[in-house]
Amino acid sequence: MTFEIEELVIMYVCLCKKVTCSQIRNVVTEGRACNLRELSQCLGVATQCGKCGKCARGVLEETLDRQIDVQLDCIPQAC
Repeated sequence: MTFEIEELVIMYVCLCKKVTCSQIRNVVTEGRACNLRELSQCLGVATQCGKCGKCARGVLEETLDRQIDVQLDCIPQAC
């Protein structure tokens, strides 16, 4: 059994609101946020001091990119 390291590490992205990268990934994966504004509404990131905005956007975009890659892998290839 193998695990990706990032799945084992819990990193706080927003200290003000105590939001982790896992929470951001979950909200994006569930389809509740696809941009920073929606993410802020769901979890409160970047609504206090704002220092987490860049990192939160990075986790959000990385998660969206992975979803696209997974969807493309599921498309049957032509013979």
